Amino acid sequence: MPESTFTAHTFTTHTLDSAPPASRRMMQATVEHLGYLPAGVGLMAESPQMFEGFLKANALFEATTLDPVAREVLVLTVATRNGCHICVAMHTARLVALGAPDGLIQALREQRPLGDPRLDAVRVFTLEVMDHTGDVGEKALRAFLEQGYTHRNALEVVLGIGTYTISTLANRLIDAPLDEPLAEYAWSGHGD
Repeated sequence: MPESTFTAHTFTTHTLDSAPPASRRMMQATVEHLGYLPAGVGLMAESPQMFEGFLKANALFEATTLDPVAREVLVLTVATRNGCHICVAMHTARLVALGAPDGLIQALREQRPLGDPRLDAVRVFTLEVMDHTGDVGEKALRAFLEQGYTHRNALEVVLGIGTYTISTLANRLIDAPLDEPLAEYAWSGHGD
């Protein structure tokens, strides 16, 4: 049996009118927040539960004690590792808006060490948690904590990984296209 290739064409790109009713309120909130309806949101709207699950998990992650740049370091680490070009573009834009240095952003996009030891600890610890399915060992946890992070932050990293695993895998499954407002932050996954 030949292997089939799935693309976004196998999923419906919903509008506010065509989406399942349970997705419409969340889609409208996205439009109000971003100023447009991303194609990926229209595609993800097919499953209101998945869509709402991501939004709720993301709201919880945004409320953690990790600072905004550290959260974005985690997101870009997950997004580049999982090859989600939409998340890389969106969160590159977010780092730019936060005033993050170009060198930091480029290093994250190229999956290499950061010039800032404290932020690099987030990147490294995120990869350790993912690579070892949480069983990072004492040395990795200690290295994270020695940069001023807490045990609470370590658990918040797990929340962030879970949140952006939902997003990155869903975006890849639906083959979400890059929206025009993010075009300048396009990422090829090949060292930019």
